[in-house]
Amino acid sequence: MNIIDIITKKKNNEVLTDEEIKFVITNYLNDNIKDYQMSSLLMAIVLNGMNEYEIDSLTKYMLESGDRIDLSPLGTKVADKHSTGGVGDKTTLIVSPLVASCGVKVAKMSGHGLGHTGGTIDKLEAIPGFNTNLSEEEFLNQVKNIGLSIITSSKNLVPADKKIYALRDVTGTVESPALIASSIMSKKIASGSHNLVLDIKVGSGALIKDLKTAEELANIMIKIGKKNNMNIICLLTNMDIPLGNNIGNILEVEEAIAILTNKKDGPLQKLCITIATYMVSLGLNISYEEAEKQVLDNLKTGKAYTKFLEFIKAQHGDLSKMVKNAQVYQVKTNKQGYLTNIDAYKLGRLSMELGAGRENKEDTIDYSAGIIVNKKINDYLNVGDVVYTIYTNKDINNLNFDIFTLSNEPINAPQLIHEIIK
Repeated sequence: MNIIDIITKKKNNEVLTDEEIKFVITNYLNDNIKDYQMSSLLMAIVLNGMNEYEIDSLTKYMLESGDRIDLSPLGTKVADKHSTGGVGDKTTLIVSPLVASCGVKVAKMSGHGLGHTGGTIDKLEAIPGFNTNLSEEEFLNQVKNIGLSIITSSKNLVPADKKIYALRDVTGTVESPALIASSIMSKKIASGSHNLVLDIKVGSGALIKDLKTAEELANIMIKIGKKNNMNIICLLTNMDIPLGNNIGNILEVEEAIAILTNKKDGPLQKLCITIATYMVSLGLNISYEEAEKQVLDNLKTGKAYTKFLEFIKAQHGDLSKMVKNAQVYQVKTNKQGYLTNIDAYKLGRLSMELGAGRENKEDTIDYSAGIIVNKKINDYLNVGDVVYTIYTNKDINNLNFDIFTLSNEPINAPQLIHEIIK
């Protein structure tokens, strides 16, 4: 068995055997297969896909490449969530304390952002002092004590995925349902939760651009989950426009706090309530209606925000020291009309160029940098109205801010949730 034959086989759209996939994962992790060889195989997979059995094997051997976390000491009232990534997606910061306040434990491992999509860990690390690098023992003890902890992934949790994902990111092989599904599900199975709500973003600002591919990905992940005794619900949600108004790390923490303190409503709040309700329903094994009542009550009474503060304090964060040290600019329109489109992808790229994200893994983030979108879809804009407020310490002279569309007539409101698949 050799890698050249396996690459050729997949290039010719043939099915790889379980033994061949095991050979690839084992030897790539041990550096016996080189990056350029793995890149070639990944591209063949992107172009020709994988069937259900290949995806199962790929998930299995990535999972077996490292450690697994045992959450059984936490009991059965545990749930997790995962988003496939988007622009302005700070749902984890809102949903996790909301769910934990309802009595469902959230033991979550998240990552840093790369490219135009932000990472939950970057947002938390924007809070001075916040520690995302707890030991497994500290992690589990905190979840036992307060019902919630969010940390970076263990170095030995699915190491094959870490190595393969880093290669995918720089070789244009990220957008493959088979590779996305095996990557996400191997990490989620290794993380130990049996109840999972997946938020699959669809649109210009997401990895998945169309609803058909999103449905395919959802069904693949649900099948993987069922084979591993998991309860999974997939929400296919709109990422043609940014989620919420704030993009950038401190800005997104501030918007999360505004939601948790009942100072802001709108699509972001609605999505967080829906995700939290499904997590509570799975975690407590109760109906959606019963779960929704608890979620709404805890949001309204401030219990969710109290849990958020408890969580931040437990991981040594200090919100009082979170200050934006950036120049502030206003972007005004020289036209008039109804705001009918904000390109989420271009807005995410602009935020990255302002310093809020990373083009390369080695880049340093400016936690103060980012964008506040001051208008919403179907607002009528007059000449001189402020569309964005920009926070940055970089030179903005060569940046393109014309990434919104004005029209003579309003449009039908964008759909927040396209579909829910169980």
